Amino acid sequence: MMQINFWAIIVAALIPLIIGFIWYHPKLFGTIWMQESGLSEDKMKGQMIGVFIFSVILSLFMAFFLQFVTIHQFGALGMIGGDEMNANESYYAFMKDYGAAYRSFGHGALHSFMTSFMFVFPIIAINAMFERKSWKYMMINAGYWAISITIMGGIICGWYAVDGFHWVTQK
Repeated sequence: MMQINFWAIIVAALIPLIIGFIWYHPKLFGTIWMQESGLSEDKMKGQMIGVFIFSVILSLFMAFFLQFVTIHQFGALGMIGGDEMNANESYYAFMKDYGAAYRSFGHGALHSFMTSFMFVFPIIAINAMFERKSWKYMMINAGYWAISITIMGGIICGWYAVDGFHWVTQK
């Protein structure tokens, strides 16, 4: 049975917090980002626990979705309507031959980077332009998400080799 790897999703969902801690640190881009976004240290102070909790929840959504971007075997599952138990023998033969194909950190990172560049960056750029934010602001945020999503997708796709979970290859 094709399984969702919840451990990979949970670990990947923590990546934006870790990268954000580094990326938005005052010694890297934090000071510039605060200036470009119109924030101050006083405005940033306060109850952050809710922000972090909701950020992790939203990161779980992203990580869950990234498995469909990075793990191509989900496409084969979609072609049979998502029900492996009623699949034809050709599905099992295909999964036997290709069930582990393109399951690496690098492959997941590549597809996730493409997603960040072709999907996330345009969203950030459009919002920033309408908000009249600077290109610095736009590139700092887009860079953060490109790195975060790239690593997330690499973890999700590459976890296969680490834990050895597998696809069904026979009924």
